[in-house]
Amino acid sequence: MYFMAKAKASLARLLRTRGKEAFVQSLPKGARLLDVGCGNNSPLRIKAQRPDLKYTGIDVGDWHQPIDPSKHADRYILASKERFADEIAKLQGQFDAVISSHNLEHCVEPAAVLGAMLSALRSSGRLFLAFPCAESIRFPRRYGTLNFYDDKWHVRPPDFDATLAAIGAAGCSIDFFKKRYKPPVLFTAGLILEPLAAATKRTMPAGATWAYYGFESIIWASRP
Repeated sequence: MYFMAKAKASLARLLRTRGKEAFVQSLPKGARLLDVGCGNNSPLRIKAQRPDLKYTGIDVGDWHQPIDPSKHADRYILASKERFADEIAKLQGQFDAVISSHNLEHCVEPAAVLGAMLSALRSSGRLFLAFPCAESIRFPRRYGTLNFYDDKWHVRPPDFDATLAAIGAAGCSIDFFKKRYKPPVLFTAGLILEPLAAATKRTMPAGATWAYYGFESIIWASRP
């Protein structure tokens, strides 16, 4: 499973040059990384890709974790939804990088969580965010999630412009942003496979359908 996770990360970096795996790969050796909303086996996936990183994961539960996260995370924190932002805030100034992939849309206090993530960055620290675009509330319904409300745990789509403004107000600069991320190879695959996806009412593998529709908003930022 470790080898498979590493291979998947390598493929993802090639197909999604501004995705989470590409961001993680760009970090300096031994960087301290905070993964906010670290479900879906993220501790294993990141440590398989970058075993040198000092990895801390925080979530509200063991969300889709087929392997005990503490086996791979250097530190693993569980917090209630109501205390999530407060627990992140306790980590102020400790990290070289913070990633939050499809987490903000699940938060009951997304602005507070974003503020806490920004405060967790050290000087010269970097931030990665990915979340569903606001337009996804009008996308077709698909198994695997394409319409925002296909996921019953989604609360509300983050406001993209307000998110950029909050990052700037915290003294960070925006290094890359795309409101609807459409990596070319995956977009082409999604275009070709869309008739099948529509007929079966499913999203296609590797994020091809997401890329075709521009489901994800992506932001890279850094603290000077």
